[in-house]
Amino acid sequence: MVAYFADVTTDLGPALKALADATRRRMLDRLRERNGQTLKELSEDLGMTRQAVSKHVTVLESANLVSAVRRGREKLHYLNPVPIQQIHERWISQYEHDRLNALSSLKTALEETTVTGPDFVYTIYIATTPEELWKALTDPEFTRRYWGAGETAVAVESDWRPGSPVAHRFAGADEPFMRGEVIEADPPRRLTYTVGFVPTPDNPAPDTRRATASFHLEETADSQVKLTIHSSDPRTEMREQVHQGWPVVLSSLKTLLETGRPMPV
Repeated sequence: MVAYFADVTTDLGPALKALADATRRRMLDRLRERNGQTLKELSEDLGMTRQAVSKHVTVLESANLVSAVRRGREKLHYLNPVPIQQIHERWISQYEHDRLNALSSLKTALEETTVTGPDFVYTIYIATTPEELWKALTDPEFTRRYWGAGETAVAVESDWRPGSPVAHRFAGADEPFMRGEVIEADPPRRLTYTVGFVPTPDNPAPDTRRATASFHLEETADSQVKLTIHSSDPRTEMREQVHQGWPVVLSSLKTLLETGRPMPV
């Protein structure tokens, strides 16, 4: 575990530097309050030029704290809480969890936005290959290793062809607790599927509306893979749980692929 912290937290320096500036923290708070803003919207009430705001946004993007998505001519900015989760695992959860709530609050749920687009965008860089990352996302034996633990470990099952069913099944369970459909599969680059709860003895009348997750894998020049997830969920009561869950899952996935051992989830 010590080796893990020494090896995979070296990329958190830019995030810590970005968080040291009060204006950038304010921008992240504004994205937490309303996600998916344009540069013009982020510039409002900051008392600085759009050029100055743009420089701050560039720092946040370089630190992977903000992910940008194009929508026509507009560029929408989304809070990416994954580095905050990694900081939390590296320092806060090990030592000062109860007394340092200020940092962990940055990864709290994003409120529903009126901007059309994905509800949440997450980005993480993993030292692996697109093929290995694709396998980690689609092999049920692999997903059990980083998606939950023990009886709550989740196998994600499908043949990953467009139109095929997708099932999420807890370890040892006969029936899945969520089902969906593959929308797009272009291995090892793009994957999109829907998923929603199905009735179970413990939850006989769930909200069966389906969330959508879209995965984009892009190999970088430094032998890493940039994984971006666009997540949209119509279930208002589930948004906070989903938004808090993805950074944990992605951090555990990164640890598993880079060290061979998942973080406990």
